[in-house]
Amino acid sequence: MDYLKTARHDAHQSLDVMVVGEALIDVVTTSHGKVEHPGGSPANVAYGLGRLGVTTGLLTAIAPDPRGVSIENHLLSAGVVLLPGSKSLTRTASATATLAPDGSARYEFDISWDLAPIAPAVFPKILHTGSIATFLSPGASAVKTLLEQAHRHCMITYDPNVRPALLGSHTEATAIFEELAALTDVVKLSDEDARWLYPQKSLDETAAHILGLGTGLTIITRGAKGSQFTTTAANVSIPAVKSKVADTIGAGDSYMSALILGFLTRGTEGFAPAVLDQLGHTASAAAAITVQRAGANPPTLKELNTAIEAHSVAQYAGA
Repeated sequence: MDYLKTARHDAHQSLDVMVVGEALIDVVTTSHGKVEHPGGSPANVAYGLGRLGVTTGLLTAIAPDPRGVSIENHLLSAGVVLLPGSKSLTRTASATATLAPDGSARYEFDISWDLAPIAPAVFPKILHTGSIATFLSPGASAVKTLLEQAHRHCMITYDPNVRPALLGSHTEATAIFEELAALTDVVKLSDEDARWLYPQKSLDETAAHILGLGTGLTIITRGAKGSQFTTTAANVSIPAVKSKVADTIGAGDSYMSALILGFLTRGTEGFAPAVLDQLGHTASAAAAITVQRAGANPPTLKELNTAIEAHSVAQYAGA
């Protein structure tokens, strides 16, 4: 039984999802040496969507160098279209991730971010953005302009994926986040992001504050402690799916990809608690698959459906 339906359709039709943001090379440093993987939070989300069968395009900034070619081939392997204007840099960005014994990662970046202004003739069903691309000048202003153009035409999802080492002052970064959150329908952030942005607020207070900015749904993920979905009418807690952790690289992005698929397939049902519950369990299942594997390696639609079905059977057996 398929719990999710593929959103793929003919290539000549408009995109289901347009992802806007950085693509880079993750240089993962462990006790065994260095390994390079295509990465960047928005690129990971786009790749994850492609793996889930969603017709997806990525608007980014890479160079026509070996690392850029590696990123493009990686995206193409999942059926993701690299949108025109994306090969605009002279050197593809990189992030060096040093893994701790618990699988968590610390990052150092070599990145520049610029994006040519665009005015889409056709808007996707969902536009997703986030991370470095929404904070780092000069490209961040182009991202904001695109959201201003799109927010009355399609659903917008936003994951700030805060990287303090690349931000200006806390005041400036929070102001940028709040301006963008006001243009979105869904904001997803980690508990670390929430505490960095609003250190004086509890997670519940932060969720309520972000709703007050104008977004319709705030999701705060808490790693092994699960996640919280908050609207003005509901507050739904989702437990994490237990799994053996190889590393956490790309887990939040895999979670985001599965959420977006859920919005596509259940978009007319709004944010009722039962819908939020299913969206959350699906996203948690996707993240649990990803953390079991090295690097940003999200599930295919078949793998995700299998995991959801197995979890449902286990719950039924334990009832």
